[in-house]
Amino acid sequence: MPVSKQIILGCLLLTLAIFYFAWRVKQGDDKVAEVDGRAVTRAELDRAGGKPLADLRLQLYRAEQQKIDELIIEKLLSSEAQKKGISSATLLEQEVESKIPAVTKEEIEALYNNNKERIPVELEKVRDKIADFVKNQKTETAKSQYLKRLKERAKIATYLKPPPIYRVHVPMQGSPFKGGENATVTVVKFEDFQCPFCKQVQPTLAELLKRYDGKVKLVHRDLPLDSIHPLARQAAEAARCAGEQGKFWEYHDVLYANSTKLSLEDLKGYAGELGLNSPSFLSCYNGGKFKAAVQNDFEVGSRLGITGTPTFFINGRQISGALPVESFAAVIDEELGQTN
Repeated sequence: MPVSKQIILGCLLLTLAIFYFAWRVKQGDDKVAEVDGRAVTRAELDRAGGKPLADLRLQLYRAEQQKIDELIIEKLLSSEAQKKGISSATLLEQEVESKIPAVTKEEIEALYNNNKERIPVELEKVRDKIADFVKNQKTETAKSQYLKRLKERAKIATYLKPPPIYRVHVPMQGSPFKGGENATVTVVKFEDFQCPFCKQVQPTLAELLKRYDGKVKLVHRDLPLDSIHPLARQAAEAARCAGEQGKFWEYHDVLYANSTKLSLEDLKGYAGELGLNSPSFLSCYNGGKFKAAVQNDFEVGSRLGITGTPTFFINGRQISGALPVESFAAVIDEELGQTN
């Protein structure tokens, strides 16, 4: 056989071997246990572990990332100190601590006056402590700036990979929504109309829809917490009846604006205020047309492990509480970045 053919055959066999090895590694990575010849896969482990397991992995990643940052700083300081023939401690003293300006009387008095309500003693009794505090703040700021300069001059690469983002499938067929119907990001909210935190977060959700016009779809699901909010379930059913006449979101907003007044008479009154067909609304509500839909929402939320409201799923990523708009925006921006 000519040499050229032997080389070609060798390359082909090597390529096949590499693919086979990669396939075996992948199979091994996917299998975390075996019972009587039946594999337990990592996907099964992830589903069984759910969010608690994902949160632990994220905590470990953040702890490792913090330790890596500390090690990088140690190496940067050690390298710079060796160049100067001094210790790392001496380097910091020369480049940071010795350059800190003295704390002035005006700085001490300004800090004291701005925090009088939290410092219930006379200035003279805490003057030295305030001076130490201000000096420490200046030192930390100067140290941070010095380390930033060292990092900018160095070639730094980190290879620690974050854990995969944990997502859950949240069914939403038939649920009321607003925003872009085919938006890149879907925010599913589980709420209770008597929940004060749900009421508090409504302006935030309105701001998100405005900020991400057409890019975010907001889906409503009910999670009435009957034990503490006994009127939330009937309010949820009434809102669905309003939705039957095309005014779910208008009724939704009225309920939150009047979240302490959700009696049956109140619910009927809101329907009239919004110009709904009262006989149709009452027939819908009294007939219990949406009891099953609201209960289904509640059961879905329970299966997802939701124990409080409001709870949100942004493309399947769970966050909870009446968070500020930037907390939602940070996740939404990540999702938009992933899909661009």
